[in-house]
Amino acid sequence: MQAIIVDAKPQPVSIDPAKAAILVVDMQNDFGSEGGMFHRAGIDISGIRQAVGPTATVIAAARDLNIPIVYLKMGYRPDLSDLGSSDAPNRLRHLHLFGVGETITAPNGKDGRILIRDTWGTDIVDELAPAAGDVVLYKTRFSGFYETELDAVLKSAGVKHLIVTGCTTSVCVESTIRDAFFRDYHCLLLTDCTSEPIARDAPRSNHDASVTLVEILFGWTSTSDHFLQAVGTRAQGSLEVAE
Repeated sequence: MQAIIVDAKPQPVSIDPAKAAILVVDMQNDFGSEGGMFHRAGIDISGIRQAVGPTATVIAAARDLNIPIVYLKMGYRPDLSDLGSSDAPNRLRHLHLFGVGETITAPNGKDGRILIRDTWGTDIVDELAPAAGDVVLYKTRFSGFYETELDAVLKSAGVKHLIVTGCTTSVCVESTIRDAFFRDYHCLLLTDCTSEPIARDAPRSNHDASVTLVEILFGWTSTSDHFLQAVGTRAQGSLEVAE
């Protein structure tokens, strides 16, 4: 299968679609929808909302190339047994900052619980809803590789290149990219398909810092437009060969 060449930093990157996957990190209602956990906590979700459109275009283009889509979702069992021990920082932070496990009435009118599996809050936002055949995995820590099937799923599919989207840039996205780097995956972060609500208006935000780290150490960065241009170039090349 013909490779695609994506204009990226620190240099263009060649991706074999047969060895690639789109990774969609935590684009779920609790983070990216009104009435979700972030919104209820007073956290600005506008950046996450802005990332939805570009991400949708990337997913659609990837489907046309038969590139698998892998969704990660942050979600805990109803008894919170996977949140961590009583003194685990993961448990303490999530309970204190966000009230994980608390019962709410979701915007759809149904009873729900904050960041609990198989509730409205852990559903992927409507615009990016998984399709039949997509892979959807729950995770309980910031990294998508921590005690999940992600690595096994990717390896069984022969994936070496991860095209990464999702939220938030400096927490779950960066954590997942770091762990992917440690496992020798080639990561391409699409910067307009991710967002960071922490210090977004500061001279240098956490989003900017994470993008810089990826460019220097952990992979490559690009945009949805550059990815779509690369896909279009490949499609045109295939057409010319066919003719």
